[in-house]
Amino acid sequence: MKIMVSACLAGLNCKYNGGNNRNEIVLSLMAENDVITICPEEMGGLPTPRVPAEIKDGVVTARDGRVVDAMFRDGARKCLEVALREKPDLIVLQSRSPSCGVKQRYDGSFSGKLVDGSGVTAELLISHGFRVVDVEELPSLMAALCRLT
Repeated sequence: MKIMVSACLAGLNCKYNGGNNRNEIVLSLMAENDVITICPEEMGGLPTPRVPAEIKDGVVTARDGRVVDAMFRDGARKCLEVALREKPDLIVLQSRSPSCGVKQRYDGSFSGKLVDGSGVTAELLISHGFRVVDVEELPSLMAALCRLT
């Protein structure tokens, strides 16, 4: 199976703070499948580390007030190009991110409050028909797959 994953989940230090979101289930999937790693924010030209950003009123803005929407959307388009070329069977993205959040993201107030909705990359990939899941869905997805085998 071909899987596209947020690079931070694979242990690459591309998070806004220079760290990662290494995930053991993702690592086990990587060992058994063809995996493509992406970081939409770096692909959009943002540095690592970088000032955290959130979506408010549909616009991605950094905590320091800079509008970084164009870079986030450019990274999303580049991820879509990769997905269209590689045709992954599944895309696993990092939770709550303004790029990769699938089901929820932070509300733009930088207070930790969550709202329903996707990040710009997740939204673009979903709108093009890709099967996109939040990393937090993996345990139940893996359990369901094990019951089928």
